[in-house]
Amino acid sequence: MFHTFEPMFQALPTQPDTMATLIILNRQPYDGTDITWNALRLARQLNNDGTEVNIFLMNDSVDLARDGIFPPEGVEDMVAMTKDLIAKGVPVKVCGTCQNRCGVLKGQPYYEGAQFSTMAECSQWVQSCEKVLTF
Repeated sequence: MFHTFEPMFQALPTQPDTMATLIILNRQPYDGTDITWNALRLARQLNNDGTEVNIFLMNDSVDLARDGIFPPEGVEDMVAMTKDLIAKGVPVKVCGTCQNRCGVLKGQPYYEGAQFSTMAECSQWVQSCEKVLTF
């Protein structure tokens, strides 16, 4: 007669190696606050720490994806920060509708590397990322 034994412990579900974080920016760079700058600093740190980061720009933050926005003296260049994140493999998607409606440079194209996007793509990111932060 043979006995079968039930395992006493079950394996816990495994965590993904990285947890994707979506950062949605809305505010214009250099608006007198540090909100946009802090969002980019957080994105840079999360990326440096090995977290998968996705950035979606909408409203007046779309100016981060345009050449021609220059920082005030003594302020870190947020357009350069955004381009650096793109160069490090962080996808930056930019609201297509906002291109003509928002920002100081309304109607100006986005620079290469910033991905022209839609609200449907933003929705997909919101649903697929473990964390969504808005600034």
